[in-house]
Amino acid sequence: MRIELRQSGNDSLLTTFDVEALADVPQPGRWFIVENQSYLVLQRSHRYKLTDGIYTLASVALQVKAQAQPNDARWWSNQWVIGDPSCHFNARSPLLRCAVLPDGPCERCAHFKLQAGA
Repeated sequence: MRIELRQSGNDSLLTTFDVEALADVPQPGRWFIVENQSYLVLQRSHRYKLTDGIYTLASVALQVKAQAQPNDARWWSNQWVIGDPSCHFNARSPLLRCAVLPDGPCERCAHFKLQAGA
């Protein structure tokens, strides 16, 4: 299956590659490496073709941002998050750590506060 990597924002084609199965295509919010470059997947869309009255999956377009996975990224609640997800102010997102100290690290933040119930 053909995978297109497209730059987020301007939709320019960065590269293409093939995978064996649809399950091998990265989901949004995941980092992956292609040709020694690390990317964060922001959006995924499927492209179909019509052949003999039947639609079949032709390719998958990934909107990506060139970005290395941060050292403090961790798998939490079935998704990647940056920083400490137990903090009340953490965005629980692979894109943003928090509003208080977005560049981190969480260990030096004076506003670190455990979320209620954590």
